[in-house]
Amino acid sequence: MQHQKISHSNLIDIEWARIAPDKVVVATKKRAWLCHPSSIKSDRFSQPIEGAGNIATTRKLLDGAIAAAKYAVNTDVRPPALTATRWVWRLASQYHLTCSASQIMEEAAKGFAANNKELLTEWALEKAEEEKGHDLLALKDIQSLGYDAKAVVKKLFPPAAMALMDYFTRSAQAEDPIDSAGYAYTIERLSLGISEEYIQKVENLFPPKTNATRCLRVHSSVGADANHVDENVSMISQLTSAERCRIARACYETALMCFSPPTEGYISDKELRQILEPLKIIDVSVGKNRSYLTRIKSNIENNFQHS
Repeated sequence: MQHQKISHSNLIDIEWARIAPDKVVVATKKRAWLCHPSSIKSDRFSQPIEGAGNIATTRKLLDGAIAAAKYAVNTDVRPPALTATRWVWRLASQYHLTCSASQIMEEAAKGFAANNKELLTEWALEKAEEEKGHDLLALKDIQSLGYDAKAVVKKLFPPAAMALMDYFTRSAQAEDPIDSAGYAYTIERLSLGISEEYIQKVENLFPPKTNATRCLRVHSSVGADANHVDENVSMISQLTSAERCRIARACYETALMCFSPPTEGYISDKELRQILEPLKIIDVSVGKNRSYLTRIKSNIENNFQHS
């Protein structure tokens, strides 16, 4: 019996993608599920899909890949409780995740252009523009907590953030930078889980009128990322089936890094306080060293305006 390639003319409103050697995510307009296809040719999900995508099924496909990663990690390890000290660590992560994002996306755009992929080139250039200045928001947040922001990000390199940036960089510099689209979708999709309620919990860690959530708000459900996710899905649904499958796999790989606890364990608040103590530039409660803080603030704002 001769086997035919499976296309959307045979199966309406369904997509699937192999995200790991033994894992395939299958998606319809309403749901997504994980299956473990056999090597038998009659197993339809073991065969590459062909044909166009659509916004509804492509969204479920990518979200299904992210959910599969969370299920795969399945750890009982929980991060330490969020404290004012640990928030500085989180801000350092936000800085490292954003400081080179625009430049890396520009590199991806060059790769897409070299491969004559106009839609992806335009998308990457738009992403590069959107990400400009977000690292400065993280610096302002750190500064608002009374630390020398630039000194902090030179001292703190959260392993999870560095692993993600390494993956993003390698994806963008590849001959075909398509995995960078999966990385971008995953990071922005996960940010939608950050609600106004969570932001308020972070703000409650600090004295009134302390503004240390600028960067968080931008990358949350109340920021621009909600629209970005919709735009990403719309673009990805127009790509070839092979490209959509690659992006789904990249979503899975990126999400694995996001959900996995650090192999070396979480840094303690005590260790963080020891690192951060020499980097304080102001006692926020009494206003010491205000002139130095003002000078730092002016420098950051000038850089932001000219970025």
